[in-house]
Amino acid sequence: MKIFSFELKIELNFRYIRQCYFQALSNSSWANEGYLVALKLEKDPELMNEISRLNNAFGVGLILLDSDNVEQSEIIFTAESKDSLDWETLNRLVEDSPDFSEFVADISTEKRNPRYDELFSEEKLRQHISKKGIL
Repeated sequence: MKIFSFELKIELNFRYIRQCYFQALSNSSWANEGYLVALKLEKDPELMNEISRLNNAFGVGLILLDSDNVEQSEIIFTAESKDSLDWETLNRLVEDSPDFSEFVADISTEKRNPRYDELFSEEKLRQHISKKGIL
């Protein structure tokens, strides 16, 4: 089993990339892989160079999300995969958050819990995106 963390942003640009990237890094420190996900990515070589540098240094990946066709989303930078979970951080999160505590209990006993997000088919995902007004 692998646990992924996704930090979602509407748009990434050079002005806010470090702030967004380090939010993703902080929020994914406990997971096997962490990604920064954006609907829009400013077309700027300086931005891409900075993301590449951050990816090489810290391992958080970047996904450009295609809200019209999720299957066509593009992994711009692959996340560094960690073989093991950071149990010290997971334990701290468990102590601080009852919801997270239930999540960890569920995955550690390999139970499926219907209260978590459903895995949508491509068509159902399109309908959900449209219903929520996502670009």
